[in-house]
Amino acid sequence: MFQNFIVKQLNADAPESSAADLAETTATTNAPVPEPLAQTAHDDFDWSVDKRNVTSYTKEEKENYAKVYDDTFVKIDDGEMIKGIVVGVTKTDVVLNIGFKSDGLVSLNEFRDLQNLKVGDEVEVLVVEKEDREGHLNLSRRQARVTRAWEKIVEVHKTGEVITGLVTNKTKGGLIVDVFGMETFLPGSQIDVKPVTDYDQFVGKTMEFKVVKINETIKNAVVSHKALIESDIEAQRAEIMSKLEKGQVLEGTVKNITDFGAFMDLGGLDGLLYITDISWGRISHPTEVLKMDQKINVVVLDFDDEKKRISLGLKQLTPHPWDVLPGNFAEGNIVKGRVVNIEDYGAFLEIQPGVEGLVHVSEITWANTPINAKEFFKLGDEHEAKIVTLDKTSRKMSLSIKQLSPDPWNDIEVKFPVESRHKGLVKNITPYGVFVELAPGIGGMIHISDLSWLKRFNHPSEYVKVGEHIDIVILSIDKDNRKLQLGHKQLEEDPWNSLQDAFAIGSIHEGTVTRRDDKGAIVQLPYGLEGFAPNRHLAKEDGKTIGADETAQFMVIEFDRNEKRIVLSHTRTWEQAIAEEKEAVRKEARVEADKTRKAVKTVQAKVEKTTLGDLGALAEIKAKLKEEEKGGDEVAKSE
Repeated sequence: MFQNFIVKQLNADAPESSAADLAETTATTNAPVPEPLAQTAHDDFDWSVDKRNVTSYTKEEKENYAKVYDDTFVKIDDGEMIKGIVVGVTKTDVVLNIGFKSDGLVSLNEFRDLQNLKVGDEVEVLVVEKEDREGHLNLSRRQARVTRAWEKIVEVHKTGEVITGLVTNKTKGGLIVDVFGMETFLPGSQIDVKPVTDYDQFVGKTMEFKVVKINETIKNAVVSHKALIESDIEAQRAEIMSKLEKGQVLEGTVKNITDFGAFMDLGGLDGLLYITDISWGRISHPTEVLKMDQKINVVVLDFDDEKKRISLGLKQLTPHPWDVLPGNFAEGNIVKGRVVNIEDYGAFLEIQPGVEGLVHVSEITWANTPINAKEFFKLGDEHEAKIVTLDKTSRKMSLSIKQLSPDPWNDIEVKFPVESRHKGLVKNITPYGVFVELAPGIGGMIHISDLSWLKRFNHPSEYVKVGEHIDIVILSIDKDNRKLQLGHKQLEEDPWNSLQDAFAIGSIHEGTVTRRDDKGAIVQLPYGLEGFAPNRHLAKEDGKTIGADETAQFMVIEFDRNEKRIVLSHTRTWEQAIAEEKEAVRKEARVEADKTRKAVKTVQAKVEKTTLGDLGALAEIKAKLKEEEKGGDEVAKSE
């Protein structure tokens, strides 16, 4: 084609040349440039001279012809997009004619998307190099597709147009999507409005996307399928909100379940179904009634256009249970219920969903002893109870468990007469006494002072524990107030009657200090008795004080049978010994004085008359007598 064009041009410019000359010239023009050869004798041959040895063209004419020839080709630049015609297909390459000096070769791999490629098809390619190192034309269809794809992606990012892409494979954090022949990134968070964990299910699927982010520098794009869903949801939400009315019944799907309720998908709009609006009965968690993806009808209780919040109800679709109570609900009837709530004052039994009754602590047992409802009832347990009062208007019901059995206090004097002895179970302990259950509904209290004749307790738990059995005797019955006064020490005879003589005031006993405080010490005495020694009576003879766990002699200085009190003194024991020793010295001095007086009287009786010598002897005796009497008086003063 190009050769014919050159021939025509040459004929137009040189009409007088012969056809043979033109053919020769054309052949010369199209001949390839030979490589330099070795120097020969004909190297000075002028090829521009024809066979008649006449020069055919001037320099200007040759430049003109060369320009005409070059103008017959398409002018291209590196990086330019251009369309070409398939002129040949081999096993590995596709030959393209783009109207340039030479054809270009493109790898057949770049045409894998075109299954029926054939000669004559037109395709778009990118000029990588007009002439590479080997002088070949370098074209690329893949780069042309990427360039065109990027141009489209940039455009749809500006316009917000929805595009279609093929998910080709999974990658870290998301998926790779082929859009217009270019790979883009779909983050996992942008796949759906719901969290997605299995990415493999999307590989190979064709989906719609929106381009949400591009990077011009590295030609990278991020797409989102979630954005399409959200835009659809927003449109649906606006439509639903515009038609909402209180009391309207809608179909919804359980989207999410929390401790406080369930979120419902109303078809593009979310609503909250609070746990208190799920059932007329008490439930501890929404999963007791609902499950994920469950479709149910709900009623619109309230909504806020600005905040786009909708409160839903499920129980409101059915009548209130109190309004449709069965006929067996009447005062005096016996019903069975499940414990759904426990308070200090009693427990609530659910007779049927939405219908509850209160068992007050006073209606648990016939006994008049304190009862802890939280110890008697357990959540979820079932109990039978008698309906005591029923008010359908205020929707209140009071129940009784104790009235299921006869009142045991009606014949209390027969079963538990005064002074009768029984064994009971310790149910509760307080600082002032022990509560003992003798039979279901029958119980009484042992005062702390009635636990032991001999010991005084700071707290009843020092003697007995809850859950233990204890022997008691009935001391008195208060039928009107349902109270029994019990005793434990009364099972034995009062030992204080026989101990009064053994622990008389002034008697000395060995004792051990068991406890010591700032007021004195508790002393353990024989026969299980305990006494109290004030601090001033704990002094030892050496000036020290008796301490805890120390054993010593104690003197009884007070014995009160009525108050069951013994007061002791260790100090009196050694002070009494000193006093007795001084008394013995004083008595001995008196005896000596009496002897002297008797001797004087004997001498005086024998002397009939006084002589000077006798008077001297008598004076000596009198002086001795006075001296002894003086010594006895000094001893008495020192005491």
